[in-house]
Amino acid sequence: MPHRRKFIQQLGLMAGAFSASSLFNQLHAAELDAAARKVQHLPAGDIAADEDYWSVIQQAYTVNPNIIDLNNGGVSPSPRVVQEAVERYNKLSNEGPSYYMWRILDQGREPLRQKLAELAGCSPEEIAVNRNATEALNTVIFGLDLKAGDEVIGTRQDYPNMINAWRQRAQREGIIYRQISFDFPVENDDVIVSAFEKAITPQTKLLHVTHIINWVGQILPVKKICQMAHRHGLEVIVDGAHSFGLLDFKIPDLDCDYFGTSLHKFLSAPIGSGMLWIRKDHIEKIWPLLCNDKPRGTDIRKFETLGTRSFPIEQGIGEAVNFQNAIGSKRKEERVRYLKNYWATRVKEIPKVKLHTSMLPAYSCAICGVTVDGMTPGELDGALFNTYKIHTVGIVWENISCVRVTPQVYTSLRDLDKLVKAIEEIAGRKT
Repeated sequence: MPHRRKFIQQLGLMAGAFSASSLFNQLHAAELDAAARKVQHLPAGDIAADEDYWSVIQQAYTVNPNIIDLNNGGVSPSPRVVQEAVERYNKLSNEGPSYYMWRILDQGREPLRQKLAELAGCSPEEIAVNRNATEALNTVIFGLDLKAGDEVIGTRQDYPNMINAWRQRAQREGIIYRQISFDFPVENDDVIVSAFEKAITPQTKLLHVTHIINWVGQILPVKKICQMAHRHGLEVIVDGAHSFGLLDFKIPDLDCDYFGTSLHKFLSAPIGSGMLWIRKDHIEKIWPLLCNDKPRGTDIRKFETLGTRSFPIEQGIGEAVNFQNAIGSKRKEERVRYLKNYWATRVKEIPKVKLHTSMLPAYSCAICGVTVDGMTPGELDGALFNTYKIHTVGIVWENISCVRVTPQVYTSLRDLDKLVKAIEEIAGRKT
């Protein structure tokens, strides 16, 4: 009987995040559904300020109450259900790794691919599961057939790993990598699109566009840039590390050719999880970053030959998607923007305090940069943590110098009140 019970329990475990008996359904579905029913008649913008509804979401996280974590732009914590999924399947794996990993849990990638595709609004045959945006985007950057003299245009405000990848191709193969620059915030689509268009030359083959600039949270008009690029016969690779799981959009609606993201940011998936999207008719021409027996094949799975990988993390991604779907992408976007506006609109009125991010919804959502006159970003970041235990991050990159503040759905208004008070006191000491 004990053996039979254990076997039945393991069958339940194997059903995973993609079944009616998922951990999410066991732990959270009922309470989140009840909370959602209470506000279902309200538009997402109104729900953003409903603290009763969001308190249910907040309780699903296990964040340390002794630290106010406002650096979710770096990596977000996972809700309890995601953590428990990883732990559960890690324990199962270690009962017999080669059996449970390769013969059982490995079968979970296809249902996960389907779940991610539904969230992204695309075909499952365009989705590859990997470890982060750097891996996803490097797959395309190094997989494109470019030759010496071919030109790629990016910006000085792109993420360093992407910049360095293009520079490596330039150093090794002689492609031309050019960067334009912006002084953010910019609140005019035409200014941004025009800057990319003016940089195009007869040698240009591709534009590299960051959907949300990680340093200050500027949202770029990706669809307009892509449409312009396609009129010039160019392709576009989009860095969506900070947009997927935060903004309410479908990847094909961006009209881009390639898209990479980290799932451990705003989707709150396990740390070390990412996703690559490639337009179906482009898959064949992209070489995989790691070896594959059919490198010129049309199967998106050629980008997943990583060798031994963490199957428990993949189950955790599935539970994160369950959690996201229970909230709703539009509600989540509006709530996080509400949280950013809650603190930012108050501190911008404080003498000696300056914001470095637009307050218009078309150009910002979660991330906002802030400075106090007379303080370096490092000094302000240090003061916030050492005195108030508020964790942010100091940014000094190219023409950007500020402290980045990024709330998430688990962030309480009480914690943001503490942030406002802290900045007011710090700025007051500088007068």
